[in-house]
Amino acid sequence: MSAMPRYVLAAPSLLHGVPWRRSSYSAAYNNCVETAGPLPGRLLAVRDSKRTSGPALLFRSAAWSRFVEGLRDGGIDPL
Repeated sequence: MSAMPRYVLAAPSLLHGVPWRRSSYSAAYNNCVETAGPLPGRLLAVRDSKRTSGPALLFRSAAWSRFVEGLRDGGIDPL
């Protein structure tokens, strides 16, 4: 099993100056997540839109894509 996802602080040089994107469904309530990437190593960063200076999670781009596809399909396949 790989070590991904990895928990990292949002301040490391890996995330410095990276443009973050928020879902258009988020509205003005900041009750969403933001994503940034792709980052080196084909990674995607995800953070809480209410805590932009807080921690971020790193996922492989393919894993995040499968997660989002699972949400669209109405369920997440555990594999």
